[in-house]
Amino acid sequence: MVFTGPFRANTGCDLSLQCAERIPEAEAVLDLLEKCPEHQKKGSFPVIVFEGLDATGKTTVTQAVKDTLNGILLRSPPPCISQWRTVFDDESTPIKRAFYAAGNYILASEIAKASTQAPVIIDRYWHSTAAYAIATETSGEVQDLPPAQDEVYQWPEDLLKPDLVLLLTVDPEERVRRLQHRGLEKTKEEAELEANSSFRQRVEESYRRMVNPACQEVDASPSKEEVLKTVLQLIKKHCAF
Repeated sequence: MVFTGPFRANTGCDLSLQCAERIPEAEAVLDLLEKCPEHQKKGSFPVIVFEGLDATGKTTVTQAVKDTLNGILLRSPPPCISQWRTVFDDESTPIKRAFYAAGNYILASEIAKASTQAPVIIDRYWHSTAAYAIATETSGEVQDLPPAQDEVYQWPEDLLKPDLVLLLTVDPEERVRRLQHRGLEKTKEEAELEANSSFRQRVEESYRRMVNPACQEVDASPSKEEVLKTVLQLIKKHCAF
């Protein structure tokens, strides 16, 4: 389970070798991936990523930041492949992760273009793909994760890097309350997060161990206004406009 180095080529191989003939959508994802230039470079505007478990406020905060900064809001996986999430979520872990990894490289092409026009706000990017993969492929408790300095926590060298990654967190009880209030059908991973506290803790700790760039943790429990104020202060501190 290595995510560093030139990861894009491995992602394409995983999709093409394992499932392109069996899953027509895999061929479509590969076609989109191949059309994206390699080693994308970002423009002069800052690129800010928001990470976190479901119901930590990402949708609300990203929209508010986008409006405040007159930015461009992007999501991972991007719309051009997001309609196939349910197809790949029912596949084996390697194929599912290859799909989400490919989505990040396709998204990088959109980020490169958008960041020449305005600040770019992103709802999930590479850290989500890596954190869930690490937590899924590690059994047991947090102490069973790869050690903090392991290369699995490094950003891939061939993927466009953001200027800032903010990790939104709330306590488990508040997060469950928000999920119940939303009343949406749970994803498989969300059901696992709720049923298996060890899995949730492994995901959260994997986020915290990410480096280059690391996640800046933000308590998303207060009011929307307070969270937005904190987020904007961090953006002002870390990003040049």
